[in-house]
This record gives sequence, C-alpha cells and structure tokens, in this order.
Amino acid sequence: MAQLIVRDLEDDVKAKLRRRAAAHGCSMEEEVRAILRDAVREPTSPSGGLGSEIAALFKGIGLDQEIPELRGFQPNPAKFD
Repeated sequence: MAQLIVRDLEDDVKAKLRRRAAAHGCSMEEEVRAILRDAVREPTSPSGGLGSEIAALFKGIGLDQEIPELRGFQPNPAKFD
C-alpha cells in the first residue's frame, strides 16, 4: 500500500476532517481514504443535464405525440375575477 503525505493543510480543514470522521464512526485516516476513493472513482455513466436525466427516466412511456415548441407565443395570464 502507498503512503501520501499532505503538507501545509489548514488547521480548520484538519478539524473538519476529524469531526467528519467522528460522525462516520471511523478514524481520520480512514475518512481521508474514503474521500480520496470517491474522488477518483470512475463515473458509471456519462452524466447529462437535469432535463436529460428526467427525460431518460420517462422515455418510451405514455406520450405518443411530439410536444409542440412554444417559443414565440405570448403567455395568457390567469384571470381571478
């Protein structure tokens, strides 16, 4: 196993790491290892924007027609008479 030394780490960063480790019930070293593992983990699939993600969830269900583009239309405000 490799070792890594980090110099000039700010005191508040170290304190926050210690608190985070305590909250997760592990040592500060193990917490840093987990953070580093997560940081270099390969994404499982390319991430799109939020709209693309939502569209992918509902692709192929329910709607049989194209939704017309609404650009250029003036919205009609609701009337509360």
